[in-house]
Amino acid sequence: MGLISRIKQEIAIIKQRDPAIHSPMEVFLYPSFKAMLHYRLAHRLYKKNHYFLARYISQRGSRKTGIEIHPGAQIGDGFFIDHGHGVIIGETTIIGNNVTLYQGVTLGGTGKEQGKRHPTIGDNVMISAGAKVLGSFTIGDNSKIGAGSVVLGEVPKGSTVVGVPGIIVKRVCEKTPQEEMNQTDLPDPVREDIQNLQRANTELINRVLELEKQMRLLGKNERP
Repeated sequence: MGLISRIKQEIAIIKQRDPAIHSPMEVFLYPSFKAMLHYRLAHRLYKKNHYFLARYISQRGSRKTGIEIHPGAQIGDGFFIDHGHGVIIGETTIIGNNVTLYQGVTLGGTGKEQGKRHPTIGDNVMISAGAKVLGSFTIGDNSKIGAGSVVLGEVPKGSTVVGVPGIIVKRVCEKTPQEEMNQTDLPDPVREDIQNLQRANTELINRVLELEKQMRLLGKNERP
């Protein structure tokens, strides 16, 4: 894809996924747009083994936007970073198509691996604000990672992951539409556990009260 076509695509993606954009000119002020322009150029240089120049351009983009994308990362089409400050994408990260990241997301390594040490993100994945995905494993297609989650292992396709460490709380087989890939409609396993405990406690109290009632009636019946 040529440079002009790439720029047009980046503009269309931002306009489509960010309702705060009211005019095409606003896109040019958007940190995600600037970060991706720097990344695309740096990545081309990186593939040609111009490592210093690639990192120089990458770091300029990072200072301007607060988004740090290593030029060695592989990013597909339809990639979108909402706001984006604090986003970090490591060198051996592979990102599929139609992926959305929110501010503060880290796609990093554990610090102990060699070679492929960063995650692979499938197609149509959403990673919410502040989430950390650390290590060389795959986040399956059509998955959602909840805000603030820390993911340290493989995530199957169509999964919703929340918590620290992240646990799978939902699995779906069909593709999730982009309009449903939001940060709020996620299961809350802690709340569900509390609600289950409350229901169990209520049932137990009712059973104890019923037993006490039966004991009182039995006591009355046994009196002379």
